[in-house]
Amino acid sequence: MTLTQEPDFQDATGDVFNHHLASFAEGIDSIMDDYADSSVVLTDTERYAGLNQIRAFFEGFLETASPEFWAAFKVVKKEVSGDVAYLVWSAAPFVLKATDTMIVKNGKIAVQTFTILQR
Repeated sequence: MTLTQEPDFQDATGDVFNHHLASFAEGIDSIMDDYADSSVVLTDTERYAGLNQIRAFFEGFLETASPEFWAAFKVVKKEVSGDVAYLVWSAAPFVLKATDTMIVKNGKIAVQTFTILQR
């Protein structure tokens, strides 16, 4: 897995963003540390609200991500502006391009959008 650490964001949003990226190597409990009961994840097909639904979403994602997927994972772009974090990534040939946008409030991801373009 390739995670670009530059630029290094030094504010609260950047801290949560960087933790979220690193947490995939640590497992589901680490991922869930970034969310609150009031958090929401929006995709093109579903709305996941609250810790239980968000956990189920990420468990499903992790179950389908093979070692080859993680070897191909690359961060294309990372940006933080105020309480918004934006990520573009790929894992070709599995995922051609994906984007995540996160709104961080009180040290947690309050809202996250996720869009993926697969082969």
